[in-house]
Amino acid sequence: MSTADLAWRQFRLERRMFWRNPTAAFFNFLLPLLFLFLIATAFGSEQDDLEVLVPGIAGMAVMTTTFTALAFNVTFLREQGILKRIQGTPIPAISYLGGLIGSAVLNALVQVLLVVVIGHVAYDLPWPQAWFELAVFTIAGVAAFASLGVAFSQAIPNYDAAAAYVNAVFLPLIFISGTFYSTDSLPVVLDGVASALPLKHAIDGLRDAMVAGDGLGDNLGALAALSAWAAVGIVAAVRWFRWE
Repeated sequence: MSTADLAWRQFRLERRMFWRNPTAAFFNFLLPLLFLFLIATAFGSEQDDLEVLVPGIAGMAVMTTTFTALAFNVTFLREQGILKRIQGTPIPAISYLGGLIGSAVLNALVQVLLVVVIGHVAYDLPWPQAWFELAVFTIAGVAAFASLGVAFSQAIPNYDAAAAYVNAVFLPLIFISGTFYSTDSLPVVLDGVASALPLKHAIDGLRDAMVAGDGLGDNLGALAALSAWAAVGIVAAVRWFRWE
């Protein structure tokens, strides 16, 4: 079988394994949607609030389904010896990792689409004004967070520590990056930290695409920041990835 065929088989296996694990399906897929329903229903009666919240949840969903999921999964697979056994089989590494990462990428793309549909159907937000920009920033966010998730897993010493390590990054980041509220009133220091990290740029790009309808040329800075983080993640993942 070709490398592509093996990657496709691994991808299909990862999809079945994902949905057969209710805990992973909830925290990596349903949790952002639950946040959207709860916060929008309780506090999102104003159109301006929804125009901040819905793109923010879309950005958080990209991070949850890629960075968080891959950091957990790769750590678990390494610590359980599964990666070590996979390395001893004939399947090429690119096929195995391609199937694993491809499953997380599909979750992210479906999540963003669901958030857009829910925002329109349930909360009367208009359809995105710039679909191309929405696709570009979704893909850029996926590339950045997926590569960073694989890279970050190499810093986690064991699976028992994975939750603490991942949440130490994930929770502060979603609160300072404009996921639930506008960052206009953030202190300068926190805004500077958020601007140096990728989530704020992903959310800003998604928000412009969904609400403002600005062209891609108006957000080249955010796109460049996500591309730079993707490059950092890829280099770090390749440099420090270990099978055992």
